[in-house]
Amino acid sequence: MAASLLRQSRPCLRQLTRQPIFFRPITSTIRPLGASAAAASPSQASEQLFFPEEPKAPIVHTKIPGPKSQEAIERLTKVFDTRSLNMMADYTKSYGNYIADLDGNILLDVYAQIASIPVGYNNSSLHAAASTPQMISSIINRPALGNFPQSDWASILETGILSVAPKGLNQVFTAQAGSDANELAYKAAFMWRRQQERGGQDVEFTAEELESSMNNKSPGSPDNMSILSFKSGFHGRLFGSLSTTRSKPIHKLDIPAFDWPQASFPMLRYPLDDPKNAEYNAKEEQRCLDETEHLLTTYHNKPAAIVIEPVQSEGGDNHATPNFFRGLRELTKKHNVLMIVDEVQTGVGATGKFWAHDHWDLQDPPDMVTFSKKAQTAGYYFGSNTLRPNKAYRQFNTWMGDPSRALLFRAIIQEIQRLNLVQNTAQVGEYLYAGFERLAQAYPKEIVNLRGKGQGTFLAFDSPRRDEVLKSAKTVGINIGGSGGRAVRLRPMLVFQKGHADILLEGLEKVFQS
Repeated sequence: MAASLLRQSRPCLRQLTRQPIFFRPITSTIRPLGASAAAASPSQASEQLFFPEEPKAPIVHTKIPGPKSQEAIERLTKVFDTRSLNMMADYTKSYGNYIADLDGNILLDVYAQIASIPVGYNNSSLHAAASTPQMISSIINRPALGNFPQSDWASILETGILSVAPKGLNQVFTAQAGSDANELAYKAAFMWRRQQERGGQDVEFTAEELESSMNNKSPGSPDNMSILSFKSGFHGRLFGSLSTTRSKPIHKLDIPAFDWPQASFPMLRYPLDDPKNAEYNAKEEQRCLDETEHLLTTYHNKPAAIVIEPVQSEGGDNHATPNFFRGLRELTKKHNVLMIVDEVQTGVGATGKFWAHDHWDLQDPPDMVTFSKKAQTAGYYFGSNTLRPNKAYRQFNTWMGDPSRALLFRAIIQEIQRLNLVQNTAQVGEYLYAGFERLAQAYPKEIVNLRGKGQGTFLAFDSPRRDEVLKSAKTVGINIGGSGGRAVRLRPMLVFQKGHADILLEGLEKVFQS
């Protein structure tokens, strides 16, 4: 059955010509799971690989965690919380699309550090970028960017982060992590709104505002503003971002929260392009738009902005159509509310476009777009000068980002462009989705609500026995993750190719047969 699910590949992709600088090939030690896994798949045999020295298939010597990993976990548990541990990795032996552990197991990694590895483990181009004098200086002389930016900071931003800025957004505020990026965007939204109410950026603060803010009281600390988010959304775990996170109670329990509204995110029927689902989905999206407008106009703490993910990732991989997002943008313009698009997980090529919101064909770009994960740095893009605070130190911290991580993102961008990896992800996504369609037909009780068509490799499906599937996948050499209550989500790297897709499909079929 597995062989029937494989399909001949399309024209070859460009070959990665630079070999890893320090990685020693491990293919000579491979012990594949079985005959079907040992042989290169039809796609692998005919496509040129980005990582030619990768294993031809996963290797599983022991159960995971094995004895060496268990020993390391026991040691770590004494000084660090390991209750969320997935596996103990050995990054000196991880390469390309494969993650290794301490026991010699090497797994095809389609989880990729929760969607955060863009161009493969131990990528030689990134190693070269990390070895430059510019990088070394940025690491050992880390600047407090707000006060002492390095002389080439503008160049680093212009040739890296800003070279891939979303359409219409030509400025950036750099940050530490995705949660931090969202919180800073929220602050920008609140300052923008109060500047409007005050009469402009040039209007000085009143004595009452200055004094009351020190006591966390209005008007200096307004108690009548909010950020509107959506049910099942995830935007981080810091205090402000946590108040907009609605994915799981475990994230929010015991933490004080702001009185901020949440609107319904469309719960659609899949596949989205099935005519049988069109009427229902259109009504559901309109219901959610109507609810959003009601909250924008009536909620007692008036929203200064909405925040939304192009695909609700942590909350279960929930999709909506471009019509829904275009409708949201029209509502924000109509009611003078900012639109923040959270591209922390969806950005940097994973959906077959560099930014997932490019799929929407918006007439007006979002006001802010936050990013992190595959960028290996963080921050938010914006375009309007009205989103710059009117005084220094209002958006400020010691680091205000990290030049070394910005340099790494620049190298990632160059590697993406050199190998045409966004287009690769779009093409491989089509191939992979078709393979999952065939698996779903063969195992309809195992793959439910397959979704993500046309969204690169940003695919997911629901599984009635999700946690068992995730655990069993490791026994066949696949590291894969979940989201929400029952979704299996795919988050492969941008260097994931059709041969890897064949291995993934074949491995999951073995899990479904067990």
